[in-house]
Amino acid sequence: MTIHYRQHGHVAVLTLDAPESLNALTVEELVALRERLAQCQDDDSVRAIVITGAGDRAFCTGANLKATLPPSTGFAAGAFKSRAGEAQLGGYTRLLDLSDLLVWKPIIAAINGYCLGGGLELALQCDLRVAAQGASFGLPEVKVASVPAVGGVQYLMRAVPAAHAMKMAMTGERIGADEALRIGLVSDVVAANGLMDLALQLASRIAANGPLAVQAVKQLAVQTSHLSPRDFVAQANLQWGLLRDSADRIEGRTAFAEKRQPDYRGA
Repeated sequence: MTIHYRQHGHVAVLTLDAPESLNALTVEELVALRERLAQCQDDDSVRAIVITGAGDRAFCTGANLKATLPPSTGFAAGAFKSRAGEAQLGGYTRLLDLSDLLVWKPIIAAINGYCLGGGLELALQCDLRVAAQGASFGLPEVKVASVPAVGGVQYLMRAVPAAHAMKMAMTGERIGADEALRIGLVSDVVAANGLMDLALQLASRIAANGPLAVQAVKQLAVQTSHLSPRDFVAQANLQWGLLRDSADRIEGRTAFAEKRQPDYRGA
């Protein structure tokens, strides 16, 4: 697979391209994806990220098990190593956990075709999900006597009502795009030929806002949703204070008063 990269204005697009494996990821490709996401976070010209799969058959179907060697040691030996160290021993699941990358720029999953197993776990770590009409979603691990290894159950419980999450996780059965929209797993469903247009339009609308403010919103959503009202309000006030005197906030207020579009610089 190749992780294709291109940039449309302030929007970075990462395309997973391995049609022969339904865009399943090898260890090397997981490493490349992580490196690209880290680069996007540090690139001031990037304000939003879209992840999609090449073709119309699959967004991603998780790890490429045919190209993933069995671990050379027991699980415990790898668990106490870094992600990179465990990957050298054949372990790959922690590479799909993106939380350590601290990517605060919004990520949109543009989902076409199969979004299964680790592929759904990848999509659930994105901030927004839009889907083509023919997309399907599932955590099939129980069907092979396993469990989602990268927080799939927990992420799904946060994304949709518990009854729907548990039904998907315990049956291992797939749902279609319309059902995913009905339960709130995705925000929009469009024809396949309009998927990237929708994703880019949405990403561009986000990128037009204050870059630091958008990242602060994501940070608040990720880091404080479990807190009590007193504590999450305190964190919100702190983020507001960090942005209060920023050049972008001053520009936003000035542009509003002058009835023009703001020119944000991420400062």
